[in-house]
Order: sequence, then C-alpha cells, then structure tokens
Amino acid sequence: MRGLIPVRGKPARSGNMLGDRIERNAAPPPSTWDTALVWFMRLTALAWLAKSVFAWATILDVLPGVRPFEGEPFGRQAAIVYFAVVDAAAASGLWLTSAWGGVIWLLAVTSALTLALLTPQLVPIPVPLLIFGGLVMLIYFLLSWLAARESR
Repeated sequence: MRGLIPVRGKPARSGNMLGDRIERNAAPPPSTWDTALVWFMRLTALAWLAKSVFAWATILDVLPGVRPFEGEPFGRQAAIVYFAVVDAAAASGLWLTSAWGGVIWLLAVTSALTLALLTPQLVPIPVPLLIFGGLVMLIYFLLSWLAARESR
C-alpha cells in the first residue's frame, strides 16, 4: 500500500487519514432490517422476473392451450406488453436493490392493482392475487421503514 499523501502542504501523520479518502468515510455495517429488506427485494425480484417471463411467453405464443396473442383485444395486448417490459425493469432494479428499482416495482404493482380493479377485462387477476400484491407492497413499506429507523 502506498504511503499517505500530504494534503495542502502538511505532512500526513500516522492515525490521521487526511490523504486516504476510502477509509475516511467507511460505510457502517448493514443492520438487521437492511439485510431483511435486501433479501425481500431479491425474492420479490425473482417473482417479478417470472411474471415478466410469463408475459413474454404470452406475447411470443409459446404457452400451450392459451389464446393467441393476436386474438386478444387491443387493450389487453397493450397491457400484456406494458407489464412484460415494466415487470422486467422492476425485477432488475429490485435485484440490484436500487432506489429506482423499488420505484419502478411500486409503479408496476400499483398499476396492476388499479387496472385489475377498474378494468378486469384487460387485466384479469383473481382476488387472492390482488390481496397478495397488496400484502407484498405493505411488507416492502414496513421493511423500508424499519431499515430507515434502525440506521438513524
């Protein structure tokens, strides 16, 4: 390791980290709730990736026994394409545990729940899956809040 570089003409003293920027701002160790949030985000990312793959399989007509994509009404086709793209982006952002991933995932979840409730002919989601989506969103908010509270 190279020696400490003097800063502003003053020699660097041992124990003083004036010239070593990496060690000056060392990140605190992750907390318990941070770790739980990361695991939750990664598991949710896998579920949303599977949801996206299912949407792409619908678009490409590779699912046996399912109505062809071209035979679907235009509004349903648009919803399937929208969720194929948004769910894939949300899954990658959640896997990276980035802030934008959580935002895109919340957009995907809320738009799916909203469309399922307001226009069930476009996005037919059974009631148990609607409840599950709402619970997953509540767990995400709870874990985020607990992780933020613990890091103070």
